[in-house]
Amino acid sequence: MIVKNFTDAIEELAPSYYAEDFDNTGLLIGEFTTEVTGVLVTLDTLETIVDEAIEKKCNLIISFHPIIFSGLKKLNRKNYVERVVHKAIKHDIAIYAMHTALDNVYNGVNGMMCEKLGLLNTSILIPKSKTIKKLTTYVPKANAEVVRHALFEAGGGNIGNYNYCSFNINGTGTFNGNEDSNPSIGTPGVTQFEEEVQINMTFSSHLESSLIKALFKSHPYEEVAYEIETLENLDQQRGIGMVGEFEIAKTAEEALRHVKSVFKTKTIRHSQFISKDIKRVAVLGGSGAFAIDRAKAAKADLYITADLKYHDFYRAENSIILADIGHYESEQYTKDLIHAYLTKKFANFALVLSNNNTNPIQYF
Repeated sequence: MIVKNFTDAIEELAPSYYAEDFDNTGLLIGEFTTEVTGVLVTLDTLETIVDEAIEKKCNLIISFHPIIFSGLKKLNRKNYVERVVHKAIKHDIAIYAMHTALDNVYNGVNGMMCEKLGLLNTSILIPKSKTIKKLTTYVPKANAEVVRHALFEAGGGNIGNYNYCSFNINGTGTFNGNEDSNPSIGTPGVTQFEEEVQINMTFSSHLESSLIKALFKSHPYEEVAYEIETLENLDQQRGIGMVGEFEIAKTAEEALRHVKSVFKTKTIRHSQFISKDIKRVAVLGGSGAFAIDRAKAAKADLYITADLKYHDFYRAENSIILADIGHYESEQYTKDLIHAYLTKKFANFALVLSNNNTNPIQYF
């Protein structure tokens, strides 16, 4: 097994294509062709994590947070980032980071928060836009099923809980090849009228190259006519944050006690209680002040996130309870999610879940 086997599997779960522009995801240190002796899964990559990887003979660290976030100009080991990078390179340890790529998938960070809280009827809080594309192509009627199936196999035609979705129109195509052409149907220099099917199919943006490859491989024509356009539709499977519901409404005190127990936090900073029970809950792991208005628009009674500032709590305006449970606390189960996913993919490989608590915040 090489590094690329694992990064390809991770890309299936959380394509780096959907990471936020400010982020730094992917293989940060190392080479894709390196043979892997063991994989260590962690939330953060600190020196203690690199030491753990060395001790457990793991030469690939898969981390949620990226250790390299902005540009490095020196490697003098003067701060924790430089020391981690230096030690990883010295010991030939590769580091891969997922971060907002995993935030932005349905079964990612926020999906795990919902699962731990027992929320039902979950959906994306802030769906991404311009992540859905549409392919239109024209195929001889006799070959339409083969091409359509190839596109489905490449991941096209998936819409929410449905797959194999397409729209097909019968028509007549015309073409006339020049003297250098080699048409599979018809004769050069003679205008050909061919019964064709126009196939229309949506797909996720990160699959574009796979779909085009499948199209060209399955299509009988020497020159394949196709069009790709980006749609404005909101992507209900990708985006930041989630919203769901408790099966049975809870009082504010019951809800926060439940949250405190689930996330094992010593304290919760929250806004003023509201005058109704808590049924609908929004979550966003990590820093989530930017989504307060979206949580309110989603009719959430409680918004669970982290890193709220003093004035952020005023924005509750007695319509929602804002609960800051801590950055680490909100994302702590992410490494369990990654480890469980990779264990299913690589059942007989050495996959180690780090036992280090990397929370930099202590409570007195």
